[in-house]
Amino acid sequence: MANLVAIVGRPNVGKSTLFNRLTQSRRAIVSDTAGTTRDRQYGKCTWNGREFSVVDTGGWVVKSDDIFEDAIRRQVKVATEEADLVLFLVDTETGITDWDEDVAKILRRAKLPVILVANKVDNSGQSYEAAEFYKLGLGDPVCISAATGGGTGDLLDLVMSKMPDNPEEKIEEDIPRFAVVGRPNAGKSSLINAFIGEDRNIVTDIAGTTRDSIYTRYDKFGFDFYLVDTAGIRRKNKVTEDLEFYSVMRSIRAIENSDVCILMLDATRGIEAQDMNIFQLIQKNNKSLVVVVNKWDLVQDKSQKAIDTFKNAIYNRMAPFTDFPVIFASALTKQRIFKVLESAKQVYLNRKIRIGTSKLNEVLLPLIEAYPPQSVKGKFIKIKYCTQIPDTQIPTFVFYANLPQYVKENYRRFLENKMRENWSLHGCPVNIFIRQK
Repeated sequence: MANLVAIVGRPNVGKSTLFNRLTQSRRAIVSDTAGTTRDRQYGKCTWNGREFSVVDTGGWVVKSDDIFEDAIRRQVKVATEEADLVLFLVDTETGITDWDEDVAKILRRAKLPVILVANKVDNSGQSYEAAEFYKLGLGDPVCISAATGGGTGDLLDLVMSKMPDNPEEKIEEDIPRFAVVGRPNAGKSSLINAFIGEDRNIVTDIAGTTRDSIYTRYDKFGFDFYLVDTAGIRRKNKVTEDLEFYSVMRSIRAIENSDVCILMLDATRGIEAQDMNIFQLIQKNNKSLVVVVNKWDLVQDKSQKAIDTFKNAIYNRMAPFTDFPVIFASALTKQRIFKVLESAKQVYLNRKIRIGTSKLNEVLLPLIEAYPPQSVKGKFIKIKYCTQIPDTQIPTFVFYANLPQYVKENYRRFLENKMRENWSLHGCPVNIFIRQK
């Protein structure tokens, strides 16, 4: 189970630059304009063989007059509740501001490790200027330059030394783990209560540390799985924080610890930006997916046409991945909640599929011959052979070609679609690699 590290700091101290440096990506947009970060605030970092998740909190800052006040202060509080460690970024060029002192007060009260990071230290002279940050009462400032990478190795060593060890999870590995995720008020708690509310004796809670997900064993009606909690099973703190930030922070933990994600949508509100944020987290973590359109009992038009229109809207927003079940249900009236469990179980089994090499080649090679990859610079690409890699987290296939570098993304999608037509991969992500013959 990966630890969660949150980067906090006022606008323009370099949070996105540090995020890109740690995740070795250029996914967060870097700009001198305050409040630029809006999207892609979540990634993975690997250091000395250990992996942890990174969240750039800047992505949830609402651009408004209170950008230095309430909005950021609320998000710092959420970060301290949900993360395992906080990186508090300050700017040596501007020194300590009132806002920095305000956040330092919150972090001093937090019961988790905090590392004070002095950014924009590009030479040894500037490292002396970082000494003023001792006033914040958060220990030694670690001097770095997120832009050039200076000092980030020492910072990561310190992160590793302060990171709490993950407790051994006392859960059976071969039992599927289902996470119910979604934005606030989509009906997560109601669905979980509908699953487990009747006979409490079939439910056992296995708790990790305070900030970890709680696994609830469900063994009834021929089902046997763990429910990974994001909503009602764990005691909810009083949520007065920014709801979108809160829901995404909490979803990260549950999604990472699950095999199948049950994404709850509110039928009365349609698909919103928060739903897409959570869907992207599910995709980034290669988790199987079941979409539940909840509160269907409140919709007046329940015709097949209305269902088809809603389904098409979901598939259009979530394209190119559109091969997953969509169930119209009501957690309150318990309409179709059994179907939700059946679909989640089937999607989990699809994840474990093994396709024999001979069968794979027998079906796919004639299709590849009929529709070969587009030639590039007069060179013809030939795919001769394909096989499934065993013991992978999701079904992973390798196609061997003479010029793998020229196979385009749309042809990979063609191969994936043909596989989905011929084998049961519904709801399950697929990895396709093209390698040198």
